[in-house]
This record gives sequence, C-alpha cells and structure tokens, in this order.
Amino acid sequence: MSNKEKAVAILNALASGDTTAIEQYVSDETYIQHNLAAPSGKQAFLGLVSMLGDDSKVNVVRVFEDGNIVVTHTEYFLAAFGGALVGFDVFRFEDGLLVEHWDNLQPIVTETASGRSQFDGPTEVTDLDKTAANKAIAQGFVDDVLMGAAPDKITDYVSTEIYHQHNPAVGDGLAALGSAMQAMAEAGTPMIYTKNHMLVGEGNFVLTVSEGQFLGEHVAFFDLLRIENGLIVEHWDVVQNIPARADWQNDNGKF
Repeated sequence: MSNKEKAVAILNALASGDTTAIEQYVSDETYIQHNLAAPSGKQAFLGLVSMLGDDSKVNVVRVFEDGNIVVTHTEYFLAAFGGALVGFDVFRFEDGLLVEHWDNLQPIVTETASGRSQFDGPTEVTDLDKTAANKAIAQGFVDDVLMGAAPDKITDYVSTEIYHQHNPAVGDGLAALGSAMQAMAEAGTPMIYTKNHMLVGEGNFVLTVSEGQFLGEHVAFFDLLRIENGLIVEHWDVVQNIPARADWQNDNGKF
C-alpha cells in the first residue's frame, strides 16, 4: 500500500473499530502524537479506538502527499470528541510506518457565509509539475499576507476573479475576506499569525500549519489552499484553540 492508502486505512479504523491497519502501519517504537487531547504512543492510539462508539464515522474527502508526509481533509462523527467535526490530519511516515501525527479539528458548521460547506470543491490532485512553484506561492502568501510582511501584495497571490471561501464566517471573494479581517480588527480581536510551522503540498493543493491568535485565544491555523494558474483560487481552514500546558495529555506540543 502507498502511504496515502495507509493513512486512509488508519483513519477508517476510527469508524470500523478494526485496528488491523493501526497494528500493521503504526510504528511500535516511535509514534509521536501531537493531538494534545491524546496520549502518545501506539498503545494509546489502539486504546482510543476502543473508546469510540459504534456510531463513529470517517469520510476522507481529500488526500495528498509531499515526500514522506500525507495530508488528509476529513469529515468525522466522533461522539467522544464532540460529534460532527472537520479535520486536517498530517502523517509522517518512515520506512513505511507512521511515526508522527498532527491534526486540527473543529465543529462542522452547516450554515456558512458563502453557502459552501467546509468540504465541497475539487478533490483531484492535478498540476504535479507545478508542486514546487505552488508551494513557493503559498509560502509567499503566508509570509507577506498572513504574517504581515507585505499585506498589500495580496493580489500577487490570491485571484481577484475567483476566490472560493470555505471558512464558515467569510463569504466568497477578496472583498468579503477584507471586510471580515477589518471587522475583527475593529472589534479588537484581529486574526494574528505569529509563526508558520509547516508547509506541505502536492500539485494544486498546499497545506500551511501556523500558530497565532484568534478571538483573543492561542490557536493553531491549518489552511488548505488550491492554486490554479499561479494564484490561490480556493481556501479551506480549521482553527483550533491550543489548551493550557497543564491540560496536555502528551509532552510533544501542538507543532
């Protein structure tokens, strides 16, 4: 099986309760967990599966890879973690085994500003020959726009003609994004990106993993960008609060 197939099989175990994929494809010696609500290690992972109910559901909508890293965009129903969730999971493989996992989860919102769901849109990985160029575009967007080095350069990265937005609170198009950012700033709760920890991509999809502040809380931002003809034309994201250190169930940190 490819690493993509292994990642999907491991996630599907959360719904089926069949731990075969976890037994076969998760490292016995080194499995580093960055979900701060879960202990680290393979045995803890197996224990988590046993805690989930028969009503658990997993629907992997997108999957792509960058070297030994696999990214999934998934629709979950996990009662133990709050019910209906949208999640990005990042898996690192070594020698065919899963050795490290990061994720970001938030509740699914059914009524959104754009009318789009948190999952719809293209799913096929295309433009494989443009992977490096698209990752560079995403990095520039993070540095100049999200991190604030040169926010006026936003149109160098984001299409002014087509910008499909899947953040539940923001409408389509650059104007809607600008209005939302201005409203947050005026309310004294700006969205602040302080550090980019990871950027992974394949073809037309690039995921950025960043740290910052949102609504006055310490958060992780996982942003998925779809790039077409050198510009960002679509955006999905998951924002999750980072709990206080005393509440962590492992010592690995969010990033």
